Amino acid sequence: MRSTWKLIWPPLVAVVFFLTVWQLSVSLFHIESWILPSPADIARESTSNASGLWAHTMATLRLTLIGFPIGTGVGLIVALLLHLLPWAKRAFYPLIILSQNVPSIALGPLLIIWFGFGLLPKIVLITLVCFFPVAVAAMGGLAQSDQVMMNYMKMAGASKWQIFTKLELPSSIPALFSGVKISATYAVMGAVVAEWIGADKGIGYYMLLQKSAYRTDRMFVAIVIIVLLSLVLFAIIALLEKWLVRWKPRRNS
Repeated sequence: MRSTWKLIWPPLVAVVFFLTVWQLSVSLFHIESWILPSPADIARESTSNASGLWAHTMATLRLTLIGFPIGTGVGLIVALLLHLLPWAKRAFYPLIILSQNVPSIALGPLLIIWFGFGLLPKIVLITLVCFFPVAVAAMGGLAQSDQVMMNYMKMAGASKWQIFTKLELPSSIPALFSGVKISATYAVMGAVVAEWIGADKGIGYYMLLQKSAYRTDRMFVAIVIIVLLSLVLFAIIALLEKWLVRWKPRRNS
């Protein structure tokens, strides 16, 4: 508990200090709430509209929990195929990198034209956002296996499949989890962008409504919800990593 508290209190103090300065600045300089609401205004609005926010949050969370596992699975499959087929990695890896230079907001209208206004284009968009960090992290982990152990297994007569399953795949799990944690934060933003494109509920749809009404306080409430959802998903993946990767040695501080 003492070591956990040492990790928690520095960012906690920084957040409290930032919110205090924000609140005092808005009060001292008499900034209009429609330009920059205070933290108190944002908290007040979040409690007064809790039922409506809950429905929109659940819609975004549902979309995230559908798209995130699909994107993670696609990224893992792509990484395994490109690692096992070096010629495919040389051919397709540059194309995968180039695909990430296309803004997701620009792909949305095309996906709607191709797949309609249903759930499918939103899932495709989240998948495109999520698979890249997982694929890159997994390929990096697979390529950084212990060379001494690999040479030993080759001298012992191990096949390529045995080297892959006994050495390369297990040693890549920490790197894979790093990519999954990044992908988890991207998934929430991908769901919000998908809702901007076309939806009748969700945090993205809620933000569009409040932008049109110039309700800056509600926009900040939506941002806080997005941040909290991302942090919760990140924390769940981190706990899962801590539970699964028990053999990973801890670094001395």
